Amino acid sequence: MGPGIDKLFLEVAGRPLVAHTWGVFDRAPMIHSIVMVVREGMGPAFTEMVSQYGFKKRLTIVHGGRERQDSVWNGIQAVPDGTKIIAIQDGARPCSSEALIAATIEAARSTGAAVAAQKITDTIKESDGAGKIARNIDRAKLWAVQTPQVFRAEVIRAALSKVIQQGIPVTDDTSACELIGQSVQLVESPFPNPKATSPADLPYIELLIRSARPSA
Repeated sequence: MGPGIDKLFLEVAGRPLVAHTWGVFDRAPMIHSIVMVVREGMGPAFTEMVSQYGFKKRLTIVHGGRERQDSVWNGIQAVPDGTKIIAIQDGARPCSSEALIAATIEAARSTGAAVAAQKITDTIKESDGAGKIARNIDRAKLWAVQTPQVFRAEVIRAALSKVIQQGIPVTDDTSACELIGQSVQLVESPFPNPKATSPADLPYIELLIRSARPSA
């Protein structure tokens, strides 16, 4: 997004981007409490959103860590006692539907781990490292994984413990499951579920958010 810009607080469809993501999980009946993992010093900004947007569910705010897995670990350490299922969501991915959240939770309850994903529809090429095509890759078995990524609590704790112990950086939480031999169920997302990564993503995300709202 550029230096000095916190994309989570960019306004999209009348609210900060993260408020839309938060709102979906606050409304979802299968979610019982929410843990926000935030940068140090940002806690008050998130606390203010509770009253500003009327969020109802139990909230815990914790600070992130050096790497993604450290931040997730801090988050799962803060979940309420007795939690059996943990759903992990990107704050900058506000279009995950309640139906998708429910489907990934049910899959994780059954298999131990599940992730929202979409089949790759573009033709995929591997580069030779010099800007030329090296080979074609069969897209029939390729999926783009998203969030929510959902796990039985004991599974994600064991997987992240292994990652942190070995000092292996991971770009998503399902990668940690490979280290403990835990299979992950793909749950197809039938609707667009983009993550905001550049300014060009914001108009598209705003269109999706506005189109999903009930008409007057």
